[in-house]
Amino acid sequence: MSKTLTRADLTEAVYKNIGLSRNESAELVETFLEEVCGCLEAGEEVKLSSFGTFSVHAKRERVGRNPKTGVEATITPRRVLSFRPSHILKDRVDGSL
Repeated sequence: MSKTLTRADLTEAVYKNIGLSRNESAELVETFLEEVCGCLEAGEEVKLSSFGTFSVHAKRERVGRNPKTGVEATITPRRVLSFRPSHILKDRVDGSL
């Protein structure tokens, strides 16, 4: 089973690779994630070179159907987050098999 990467793992990687203290590493990771979240909340696109692009899309109200019962229901308008990986990331993931 694969391992899940957590904030603590990111903090530890910054601590080991960059040499900041653990507190400074945690603050750096938190600041980065807060900046990304803030941009996405504002509807901005977040593009990380050689990694991918996060973007927010608005979905209109629409009529959906319960697949079990077939009953129609209105799906409210909402904003959804999408991620589009870069070609470099796709190649790295594909090559790791």
